[in-house]
Amino acid sequence: MRGRWANVVELGPPDGAPVVFVHGLGGRWANWLENLPACAAAGHRTIAPDLPGFGASELPEQPISIPAYGRWLEALCDELGVADAALVGNSMGGFVAAELAIRAPARVERLVLVSAAGITVERRWGDRLLSLAYRAESATTYVAGAAVARAAWLARRPRLRRAAMSFVVAHPQRLAPDLAYEQIRGIGTPGFAAGLEALSTHPIRDRLPEIACPTLVVWGAGDHIVPVRDADVFEELIPDARKVVWEDTGHLPMLERPERFNALLGAFLSEGPGEAVDETSSAAASP
Repeated sequence: MRGRWANVVELGPPDGAPVVFVHGLGGRWANWLENLPACAAAGHRTIAPDLPGFGASELPEQPISIPAYGRWLEALCDELGVADAALVGNSMGGFVAAELAIRAPARVERLVLVSAAGITVERRWGDRLLSLAYRAESATTYVAGAAVARAAWLARRPRLRRAAMSFVVAHPQRLAPDLAYEQIRGIGTPGFAAGLEALSTHPIRDRLPEIACPTLVVWGAGDHIVPVRDADVFEELIPDARKVVWEDTGHLPMLERPERFNALLGAFLSEGPGEAVDETSSAAASP
């Protein structure tokens, strides 16, 4: 991609309707390990890249920014022959997906924002003390995770796993050790600091009404990184949006409640014109 190595995982039939999963800050494609097989099994062409500077993808030539990531994601779709797709983004990945939906609406058929960044972070940056607090929170999570990521056996120790992930998920002990390891091993990549800066310097609130596609907003009520009140903002400002909030859930609903998330996502992706499936519908019921 533009002269740099990009790591992209693809599952499912090549002629299926494309769904692109975009990870968050400090993440990588494996943030979607519980979701990619289900999406592919439903017949979708399922694509999950590592953003430049994260996972196994090289740093980009240009400075990291949310608009640059949006352009990169569009170029990736071009490279893969994807004219339009459903985008599913978590945290910073939701911010990037929303940016692409605004700048290139014909490319985004549906949008799923999972604990998406872009609202509260913008306000925090305007207040120096809140900005420093946010940096401290992120740095603590980063350092703890980077320490654990150095060895798989550390991730299998419940207390260390809890220390590394308790700020991100509501119940780290409920994640399988191998799954937890795959999440934290991506921390420590070179794009983290620049990605954190990018999150806080690109206002998007006033542009959200420009999103023209159906949008599903999924949140955890116990999210310590992006507060649940931001879900209300996305639902209010995006014209065709609806939200689902799960109790006792943190910043990674797709990993904390995978069966529930996969059922809801599948129902949303299969909606017909005029339909609006939610968790009360049989199509969205968990197995």
